[in-house]
Amino acid sequence: MNHTATTIDARPELIQIRDATLAYPTASGLPVQALDTIDLTIDNGTFVSLVGPSGCGKSTLLKILAGLLRQSTGDVFLDGDELTGPTPAVGVVFQQPVLLPWLTILENVLLPIHVQKRNANDYRDRAHDLLRTVGLGEFSSRYPSELSGGMQQRAGIVRALVPDPEILLMDEPFGALDALTREQMNDELQRIWLEQQKTVFFITHSISEAVYLSDRVLVMSERPGRIVADFSVGLSRPRQLQDMNTPIFGDLTAEIRGLLNAKGGID
Repeated sequence: MNHTATTIDARPELIQIRDATLAYPTASGLPVQALDTIDLTIDNGTFVSLVGPSGCGKSTLLKILAGLLRQSTGDVFLDGDELTGPTPAVGVVFQQPVLLPWLTILENVLLPIHVQKRNANDYRDRAHDLLRTVGLGEFSSRYPSELSGGMQQRAGIVRALVPDPEILLMDEPFGALDALTREQMNDELQRIWLEQQKTVFFITHSISEAVYLSDRVLVMSERPGRIVADFSVGLSRPRQLQDMNTPIFGDLTAEIRGLLNAKGGID
């Protein structure tokens, strides 16, 4: 079955990757090819997920987009400018929230502002507003140990959003959560995305999570990773959990799973 996206306004390409590869040096002198030729464009305001087998280079590609790794060959552009290193235009949410235990939740979410040498007072109201948005308004003066895992991950999302980046990169942010909390966080992330309209690049091992959240689902091959398929998700928003029971959802997840099984599987 061919799957087409819901109609959206034409948007400029915010992310462009052209012929990008990455090879890691090794002690033996023989490089390990992590990424094969990657060609990818992502429009402003879209939610794109990436799935693929473990070790295929998903996180490596995310680190390139974050400016934390430099591709071996090819070019990466953000909003038309070449990406040469970390930039305030990109926020990152990691697999673990990595909150500093000696700082309050408000201090943790303002940490990128201090790192970027901005005036924290200019962002304090935004931080409080975002914490209220994710249901953490009354926990701003609490410490990470006083919050559940899901609440800590919400704080991690707020921390990435406080500097108001154009792009949000998310590396399996809900992988360590239990199934019920993960479903709740999927709905929370969808709501935040609908309000903030950030461009999101989301890595996950869950095919259903990718389809539920995304406008597009990219499939990566085994290492050296390359994008072998690009699926558009034809589900209207906002989505609800019962949408997972619809034929279009089931057909698309089955098609992606079949492709991954043919290409080497997924966890």
